[in-house]
Amino acid sequence: MTEPEVRICVVGDELSVGVGDARALGWTGRVLARSRFTRPAMSFTLAVPGETTSGLGARWKAEAESRFGPEATCDNRLVVALGRHDLGSGLSLARSRLNLANILDQAETSRVASFVVGPPPGREEDGERIAELSAAFADVAARRRVPYVDTYTPLAQHEQWLADLATNGSTYPGQAGYGLIAWLVLHTGWHAWLGLPVDE
Repeated sequence: MTEPEVRICVVGDELSVGVGDARALGWTGRVLARSRFTRPAMSFTLAVPGETTSGLGARWKAEAESRFGPEATCDNRLVVALGRHDLGSGLSLARSRLNLANILDQAETSRVASFVVGPPPGREEDGERIAELSAAFADVAARRRVPYVDTYTPLAQHEQWLADLATNGSTYPGQAGYGLIAWLVLHTGWHAWLGLPVDE
């Protein structure tokens, strides 16, 4: 019997497509390049600039379902790439939590396995609020036994990350920064989630 084809939809804001990366790979391109699939695989990055979790929750299902295949022949997967835009939008922490919870619950109902990548550090003055947002997202994912990649904690004081942000006006990382996010994703359960051999 033929193994089902893997279809991965990555939904998120502009960070999920590598804005600011001179190589135009972002972290998603780097992660997929290091994923050694043993069966046919497709990936789709579905990004909306400036998107909050409310916007993401409203659109992800229709956009992903149009790219997913029939359950009998496809292993459909969802990567939720969370950004920092909830902070400036007036959304409460409770609302941000609920939005992510609804996305993950809808995915589970649709039998789509999820993987969550949290928001990375941004402007220094937003640090504490991003840390709180990331911790809240981590808790939502943990309660649903969904893998969660904390990108904030390991990068908040990382020299390369901070240098990249400084170069790009404290908003987006560059090649080094996206490489760091990719490393974190690859070393926080990515291969196990997909049932893939680890690329050393």
